[in-house]
Amino acid sequence: MLTTVAVETETRRTPRSAALPGHIHHDSFPSKSARQDFDPADLLESLENYDDHYMPDDVTRDHAKRMHYAAYRMHKARTSADLARWQAYYFGLRDRIVLGNRKLIYRAVRRRMAQQNLADDLIGDCHIVLIQAVAAFNPWMGIRFSTYAFTCLVRALSRLSQKFSADWLTHSLSLDALPDGEPRGKSNVRDSGASQIPIEEFLKDDHPLLNEREKKILAHRFNIREVAGAPTLENVGRAMGLSKERVRQVQASAIDKLRKALVGEAAPA
Repeated sequence: MLTTVAVETETRRTPRSAALPGHIHHDSFPSKSARQDFDPADLLESLENYDDHYMPDDVTRDHAKRMHYAAYRMHKARTSADLARWQAYYFGLRDRIVLGNRKLIYRAVRRRMAQQNLADDLIGDCHIVLIQAVAAFNPWMGIRFSTYAFTCLVRALSRLSQKFSADWLTHSLSLDALPDGEPRGKSNVRDSGASQIPIEEFLKDDHPLLNEREKKILAHRFNIREVAGAPTLENVGRAMGLSKERVRQVQASAIDKLRKALVGEAAPA
């Protein structure tokens, strides 16, 4: 969840309701001149488009002020038509800020993510973080939006990358984690660190190392394909029409093939 620093006395955060977004409330919003100062209509009707280029900080700040004023008017609306109009202003301004500052996402991902395939997966999540940053940003404080949003993105990337790495580790096994009997728990699998080698490659239909029965038994026993049911020798044997002892023998033979193949690949030429 995004957090904000303490706001000045002239502003305060108004929490969101079940149907309306929260906003930064400025003391000037109830004044008669507020409509002229923060009216978003002329801004949204302008031809300026920030979809393809960066929105300057002063323009972002102006959009954010009008966005929060639109949210304030949404909370004060007495008719559905009035509510719909200010709601359109709010989301229109928010989307323009997001599009005008989305280059921050790619900058943060390029600096923080070394693996390009993982970076591609995180870009979509970062767009959500940027939307949340726009809603939480206080434009009346002396903080640049680019600085605030970039900090939010970097923190989110740190959390997301840890989550993706943990998910990847749960689908990887080391040689030490391939027992002849019962498979070890996930904690032992994660502890194997850099020695982890994904065995899914050897279980593909076109890989010649293991036969079809051996691939099925390993997939069941180590939950590599998330097969329903506990992966015990007895359950796997019942599912495949084999005895418990036969499943253990086939599993031991398959693991021995994997060990020999992997040791052979690691040996110097």
